[in-house]
Amino acid sequence: MAMTEPQPDALYKMLIIGDSGVGKSCFLLQFTEGDFKEDHNVTIGVEYGAKTVKVLNKLIKLQIWDTAGQESFRAITRSFYRNAHGVVLMYDLTRMESFQNLEDWLREIRQNSDPEVTVYLVGNMLDLAEEEREVTAEQATKFAEEHKLDGFTEASAKTAENVADVFAKVAEVLYKKHGEKTKEPQKAPVPLVHIRPVQQKEKSKKCC
Repeated sequence: MAMTEPQPDALYKMLIIGDSGVGKSCFLLQFTEGDFKEDHNVTIGVEYGAKTVKVLNKLIKLQIWDTAGQESFRAITRSFYRNAHGVVLMYDLTRMESFQNLEDWLREIRQNSDPEVTVYLVGNMLDLAEEEREVTAEQATKFAEEHKLDGFTEASAKTAENVADVFAKVAEVLYKKHGEKTKEPQKAPVPLVHIRPVQQKEKSKKCC
C-alpha cells in the first residue's frame, strides 16, 4: 500500500525567472528529482515541479513554475506572476549579459506581482566559476542589497551545490512572511509546454 504524503503546514507558489540559458530548468530538475541533464531542451512556455521541504520544524510545499526566458514568451511568463508568493531571480555567473538583464526582469516582477512577493537572487553555474566567472559575488551582493531582495546565493544545478539550500531559505522567508497558507494558490491558465532542441552554442555544457 502506497504511503500518502503528509499534509504540509504551508503551501506556496514560486517562479524561477531569468534569461534563457541561465539554467532554470536544470535547477528545478536538480531540486525536485536530484537529476541533471547536460542536453536539457529550451523551455517553451512553462515547466512545473513541486517538492516539500522542512524548515522551522514545518513542512512547506513549494509549487514551482520554471518560465521561458525568451522575449517571445514574456506574455505567458507575465500571467504566472499572479498569486506568486516567491520568485527565484536567476542569472548565469559566467555571462555578464544575463546579470545586466536582471534590472529588466526585476522591473517585470515588480509590475506584475504582489508588492509583498519574495525575490531571491541566484547566480547559477558555480561549478564553472573558477575558470569562466564574469560576475563577482560582490557585484551580485550589491545588486541584491540595492534592490532590497530577500537574499542571494551562488549555486550549481550541475553539482547540486546550494540548490536545496536556496529553496530552504526561500521557504523560510515565505513562512515568516505568510504563515500557514495551506489553501491551493489560484492557478494561472497553464499553456501547453512544448520544447525544442537547444541549438549548439560555444558553451554546450550549459542547459536552459
